[in-house]
Amino acid sequence: HEGSFLIGAIAGLVSKSHVVGFVGGMQIPLIRKFEAGYIAGVAHVCPDCKVLSAYAGTDPKAFADPVMGKELAASQYDRGADIVYHASGKTGAGVIQAARERKKWAIGVDSNQFHEAPCCVLTSMIKKVDVAVFDAVASVLRGQFRPGVHELGLAEDGVAFVLDDDNRAMIPADVVVRVRGLAAEIIAGKLEVPAK
Repeated sequence: HEGSFLIGAIAGLVSKSHVVGFVGGMQIPLIRKFEAGYIAGVAHVCPDCKVLSAYAGTDPKAFADPVMGKELAASQYDRGADIVYHASGKTGAGVIQAARERKKWAIGVDSNQFHEAPCCVLTSMIKKVDVAVFDAVASVLRGQFRPGVHELGLAEDGVAFVLDDDNRAMIPADVVVRVRGLAAEIIAGKLEVPAK
């Protein structure tokens, strides 16, 4: 939800229509956290922006339905959205395809999805699995490993948004500065991101 907050802030600051979208895969608490963070990020920087939300389904196949992803995103673009963020696994390929066809922006998830549509993927909210694995192995080597669920947010460098040579020209420098400032506030505990 913290990474999604930053993505929402980027969407809210970049959107020209002040309408943005969210396409989730399966309706489960984890994906609702992505949605909650995104909506909060949009609202934080653009109180007048509207967020359109939709889910692909209620069972696991909702993460593997690009046709449904394309339909949901197309509907949001047709209702005025100029940016759609997806948290929907392979269903997101349809979101990106809809963005390409309508010459709009999509925001990827989990890994950098820029190369799926260089024209149209503004950025991606990435999970830094490499950091999680490294931290787990390091804790084993120190004899301090503890089993259980470990959440890595911004403070733990577990999530981030992509800004590199491929997409740097797509996101204005002042937006990058503002969003990095929001990340610092979250890490410092000055800004709390809702999980619901």
